[in-house]
Amino acid sequence: MSGPFRGTGSSGSPAPFKDHFSRRAVDYARSRPHYPRLLFSALAQLAPGRGTAWDCGTGNGQAATGLAEHFTAVVATDASADQIAHGETHSRVTYRVTRETASGLPDHSVDIVTAAQAAHWFDLPAFYQEALRVLRPGGVLAIWCYGLCRVTPEVDTRLARFYRVTVGPYWPADRAHVDADYRTLSFPLPELSFPTAVMEHAWTLADFVGFLGTWSAVAKYRSVHGIDPVEQFESELEPAWGGRDVVRMVRWPLAGRLGRTPGVG
Repeated sequence: MSGPFRGTGSSGSPAPFKDHFSRRAVDYARSRPHYPRLLFSALAQLAPGRGTAWDCGTGNGQAATGLAEHFTAVVATDASADQIAHGETHSRVTYRVTRETASGLPDHSVDIVTAAQAAHWFDLPAFYQEALRVLRPGGVLAIWCYGLCRVTPEVDTRLARFYRVTVGPYWPADRAHVDADYRTLSFPLPELSFPTAVMEHAWTLADFVGFLGTWSAVAKYRSVHGIDPVEQFESELEPAWGGRDVVRMVRWPLAGRLGRTPGVG
């Protein structure tokens, strides 16, 4: 494995790694939702080949393992060694600890570069420079995110208040890009329409609050106040959920940016 790298921001100074998740790597691996298979199928159809994919900011590999169903080799990178240590095992996925600025991949060797729920933390100009370096002619660059999920009107109302009021002041500033569906981020290529895709999971209340516990704003709230806001919210949410053993369908619409490098018609 490579060591962590620091990128160079637009001012020319080193851009520090924004590590919001290493301390909760185990919870992240257990509680973060997985992306729909249809998304990876649609992206693979746009790629010039099915050789190598680079999933950047992979976390525990939620997107990397999806890509592995379509590509011969997936290089999954993250600057957090703790996240990588809890990556999902797959025979086609190779994990590396490294920044978005230095993949370690050869020039023009990759069919697709992806960043799932990660690009808003990146040194974005440096990441784009690296992505364009490693992509083949006609290679695909795709970044995507998901914001608030949808459950039922009663749950959604309470969740929105928890998100914006209870832990709202504790979100890192970059979270605003997720709220804007990544439309506020720059993008280096002419854009294609991002595939319509929705993550769906059938969860109990315990599953759901486990996911809330992985939020960076929740971690910041805990560190500032010394108490867990999710515990109180769980008791408030239970009547709207319908009981602890009730299974609800939780849905996250995905939003993203998609483009292809020149070279293939």
